[in-house]
Amino acid sequence: MKLYFAPMTCSLSPHIVLRELELPFELIRVNNQTKQTADGRDFRQINPKGYVAALMLDNGEVLTEGPAILQYLADLVPGHSMAPANGTWERSRLQEYLNFISSEIHGGSAPLFSSEIPETTKTLFKHKLFKRLDYLNRILATQPFMMQVFGVADAYLFTVLKWLPTFSIAIEDWPALASYMSRIAERPSVRAAIASEEATQPVV
Repeated sequence: MKLYFAPMTCSLSPHIVLRELELPFELIRVNNQTKQTADGRDFRQINPKGYVAALMLDNGEVLTEGPAILQYLADLVPGHSMAPANGTWERSRLQEYLNFISSEIHGGSAPLFSSEIPETTKTLFKHKLFKRLDYLNRILATQPFMMQVFGVADAYLFTVLKWLPTFSIAIEDWPALASYMSRIAERPSVRAAIASEEATQPVV
C-alpha cells in the first residue's frame, strides 16, 4: 500500500494506524500547493479531489476520506482493538465518533486556517469549537480513550487537536484533553509516524 500524505494534515491519522497495526506501506509526500508527489506524479491523477489522505492499494484502487481509510485499515487486522467488528453496536458508536470528529472538530477547525477570514468571524468559529471541545473533555475525563482502548478515533482526534496551537488555542484549558494528548503522543506508533514525516524531503 501507498499512503499519500502532507505534513500537519489529517493524513497523520491513517499513518499512525498503519504503524499501530504494523502493516507494510510506502509513505509518499505530496506538495499541497503544486499537487506534485515525491514519486513524480500529479496527485490529482491519484485523488481528483486534490487533498490528502489517499491510500493506494496494491491492486491500484485508491481510497480517500480519513474515516473510510481508518476503518478499512482496522478491518485488515480482525480482532485488533483499533476498531470493533462491523455489525456490532460498538462499531456504530465508533462511526458516530468518527463523524463527530470529521464534521465538528476537523471541519470546525478548517476555517481557522484561512488568512482571508476576518478575525472577528474566526472568533465565532472558535466559540463553536470550544463547545465541542467541552463535550470531548467530559468524555475523556471518565475514560482514557474514545472507545476505552486506543483506536482509530483516537488517531484521528489526536491529529486534529494537534492543530490547536496554530490557532492560539491552549488545550490546557481542557485538562482531560491535555492529558489525553500527552498520553497518545508517547505511543511508539505516534512518535514513529511524526518522526518519519518530519524526515521526508519537501516536494517542489
